[in-house]
Amino acid sequence: MFSHKLFQFLTVGTITLVATGGGLSLTGLLHQNYLNNSSLFTQSLGNKLPDNLNGSALANAQDVAFNQNKEAIPKELQGQTIYQAKLPITDKVIALTFDDGPGPKNTTEILDILKKNHIKATFFVVGQMVSFHPQITKQIADDGHVLGNHTWHHWYRRMNVATAASEINRTADIIYKTTGVKTTLFRPPGGFLHNGLVDYAKSQKYAIMMWSDESGDSQRHGQAARLIKNVEKSAKPGGIILMHDGGGNRSQTVKALPQIIAYLKNKGYKFATIPELLTMQTQAKDVLTAESSIVTKDEHPNQKLHHQ
Repeated sequence: MFSHKLFQFLTVGTITLVATGGGLSLTGLLHQNYLNNSSLFTQSLGNKLPDNLNGSALANAQDVAFNQNKEAIPKELQGQTIYQAKLPITDKVIALTFDDGPGPKNTTEILDILKKNHIKATFFVVGQMVSFHPQITKQIADDGHVLGNHTWHHWYRRMNVATAASEINRTADIIYKTTGVKTTLFRPPGGFLHNGLVDYAKSQKYAIMMWSDESGDSQRHGQAARLIKNVEKSAKPGGIILMHDGGGNRSQTVKALPQIIAYLKNKGYKFATIPELLTMQTQAKDVLTAESSIVTKDEHPNQKLHHQ
């Protein structure tokens, strides 16, 4: 059995790197110092790790503890609009995100790819789709991925407070009833920030999660080769990659995803969920680089959004 002190540390969040076929995968909260100096891990515990708690056992223990609160984000980022995490350029960590699902085919295929690569991602689900596919939604959570709120209908139009509240609250309720997850992540459909949804989400302390790297898979002619190139040219430490597992035929996303993962691994990237990425930012908050800064403007710098 674990010591109480060890369990507390794991619950707050630590890191475990798991060897995969193509590199290393992030299964907990990553901090560069822990990567470079394993002694810091045991120093944080204040005592030596039990002899029988190492390797895969430690990874499994960490996953169990971390998953109890894997949707939690730093308090100072609640109500903020975020496009990427502010990380040192040497912290090559990136987040894969998927919108508009779950779907009966594409989502399960994407989950299989992520599992094979030992990667955890963030899924911004549409409430109505959760009601149609509760078992797939549960699988997302059971596989250790993070769930975010993407409204009930995926409407773009201007909404009054009551409508915006219904769109967000109904989705939050069905996510919780289906998976037991209380998410604090919200992504506005289409990236629209001024139709009433974001104002309400901020009032409820959601982090408004945008993206820094658009795959383009929602565009009419978004073929796999194009999606890969789009991700390659925009990848950066702390980046958030936008892809889709729902909202249409996402077979090209499924086709491109293994190659996108292979490219990023080859470039030395590790993968994190949105809460992990934001927690890393708070750990590295004293580091500011021109190449990786958090954006909290009112509008996305890319005005030509094609998110559908």
